[in-house]
Amino acid sequence: MIDTRLTQAPGSGAAALVSSLIALAERIPASVYALAMRAAIASVFFLSGRTKVEGLLTLKSSTFYLFEHEYALPVISSSLAAHLATYAEHLFPLLLVIGLASRFSAAALLTMTLVIQIFVYPGAWSTHLLWASILLYLIARGPGALSLDHAIARRM
Repeated sequence: MIDTRLTQAPGSGAAALVSSLIALAERIPASVYALAMRAAIASVFFLSGRTKVEGLLTLKSSTFYLFEHEYALPVISSSLAAHLATYAEHLFPLLLVIGLASRFSAAALLTMTLVIQIFVYPGAWSTHLLWASILLYLIARGPGALSLDHAIARRM
């Protein structure tokens, strides 16, 4: 269907088109955006976790090497950090995708992001800022209606 307002006055076509596009975008439910953000950030962490294991959850020797030499943290042992980070990169993204314990999972991944930013890759702030923005949105606004958290809350 052609909007006749686009052809009525010179210069008004672009403004009408922009208004129509904005109106269309505003009709997209927030739950769709939340689902997209949950899937996007989950994929970043889950795929990172998959590089650290063989099979289901057997940590590779290279994972221990990385945590001992490149990802070394000042407070906990490299072996413990390797296990915790790898399991977290598997568990919390899965919970985010299904929308269960979403705010907690987002907070856990935000904490991991902050640790990475401060202790491992301080120069990668632009990437970490992007991750943190998504995670902060999910913590503040929740996972949306397309989640188990929402379904559970509706039943209570």
